[in-house]
Amino acid sequence: MTPNFQRRDVLRLAAATATAVLSGGAGAQAGWPTKPVTMIVPFPAGGGTDAFARPLSAQFSRITGQTLVIDNRGGAGGTLGASIAAKAQPDGYTLFMGAVHHAIAPSVYPKLDYDIVKDFVPLMLLANVPQVVVVNPKRVTAATLKEFIAAAKQNPGKLNYASAGAGTSHHLAGELFKIQTGTFITHIPYRGAGPALQDLIAGNVDVMFDGLGSSAQHIKAGRIKALMVAGGKRNPAFPDVPCAAEVGLPDYTVTTWYGLWAPKGTPADVQSRIIDDMKKALATDELKTIWASNGSEIPSLYGPAYGAFVNAEIKRWAEVVKASGAKLE
Repeated sequence: MTPNFQRRDVLRLAAATATAVLSGGAGAQAGWPTKPVTMIVPFPAGGGTDAFARPLSAQFSRITGQTLVIDNRGGAGGTLGASIAAKAQPDGYTLFMGAVHHAIAPSVYPKLDYDIVKDFVPLMLLANVPQVVVVNPKRVTAATLKEFIAAAKQNPGKLNYASAGAGTSHHLAGELFKIQTGTFITHIPYRGAGPALQDLIAGNVDVMFDGLGSSAQHIKAGRIKALMVAGGKRNPAFPDVPCAAEVGLPDYTVTTWYGLWAPKGTPADVQSRIIDDMKKALATDELKTIWASNGSEIPSLYGPAYGAFVNAEIKRWAEVVKASGAKLE
């Protein structure tokens, strides 16, 4: 053997070894998940996020063979749970199910200890539902939105509305409604949509600007009354409820969307596997039925395209916050 031939053999052997190592690494990642996965939901149980997270968890667990554990971490308008998720190990075993609130938070909370763009990897949009104006029928006798607006104008500050917390979409939807209708309704923030909705049902507050996903079952049961859905068309799940455009509010377009992120640094192949398995879950008849009954679409927005959507929402809500003068209370 000549020295040159030996050198070529060594190089070939090194290359082959490197390929084997890389293949072994990819194979190990491809085995994800090998243990339960935690999905942090940054609101208390019973809210709109839960209405989608729990059935999604059940289908995801069935598809992957590993449990998807829901970890409710409510507080500070959803920013507490986001902060915890941002600091989690980026190994694919901690996911974060956030919402439109997390596109609003940068404009309302001046000292967040995480960055929804820089500290997370955007995976996919999971659900997109219109906002709905719901009242407690025992506290609010108005049968239509027009009657409700008239009552609010006659009694400025007397009526109140519950939100999932300062800086959430519920809060901003309420402020936008006040701007567009020339009314003043007192804001009462809660630690999540679940507690806020329960107080509305119990008759402790008058109205809520809620995502249809969390209100749907209570509207159907007659516990609360829907006066209007946001946007320019009626929702198929509630065809009798007028849309904003029909009642003289053509610019009142507010949706509550829910999305999935992973901590920055999560391996690319694991990101792909998460997205693929979530797509399979969303394609099941069970979830199609649940999404439809909650008035939601099943979106088709993944990876960088979803990230671009979030960036656009951050800019959009910054303008609403500025115009409304909304602030922490």
